Amino acid sequence: MSHTALVLIEYQNDFVTEGGALHDGVKAEIARTGMIDRTIALVREARARGVQIIWVPIEFAPGYPELPAEPYGILAGVKATSAFRKGEWGAQIIEALTPYDEDVVIAGKRGLCGFASTNLDFVLRHNGITRVALSGFLTDCCVESTMRTAYELGYDVITLTDCTASLSQAQHEAAIAYTYPMFSRPMTSRDFLETLAS
Repeated sequence: MSHTALVLIEYQNDFVTEGGALHDGVKAEIARTGMIDRTIALVREARARGVQIIWVPIEFAPGYPELPAEPYGILAGVKATSAFRKGEWGAQIIEALTPYDEDVVIAGKRGLCGFASTNLDFVLRHNGITRVALSGFLTDCCVESTMRTAYELGYDVITLTDCTASLSQAQHEAAIAYTYPMFSRPMTSRDFLETLAS
């Protein structure tokens, strides 16, 4: 049994797919980094090596009752663009990464940290997971927030530097250069796979 989980954050149509509510903000960085193709290959290889695959999408009820009437910061943009509405196309995990039956899809993410309003910690501990590898969106927002909490909770935290993307190259590179080393072991997806028993 593997004690490692691959935690994939917000690989949803509203970010990744043309026509998604927030796609225009990240599409240049998705293209520049090649992170979707890398993630597809990573998930396939990690699953084959017995790594637990865990998806952490964000979604909101109609009208965004989970948020303040006038949210600010990143969540203001989510509400203003009607992004990640539960049950709608934009909130769905992209077709190329459709979860398998043996994967875990975490429900209840309503903010930035994958742990804050979910049972992610319970699921990880229940499955004997001690090491988490994080990827997804945004490099300096939800991935970073989840990384910090995982570190505080005592997990061995890896951040996958080539399987994340943000709104700009500067934001992406700043997080990887300055913040990620404080709370994780930053590495490429290839380097991560090489740490796994074959």
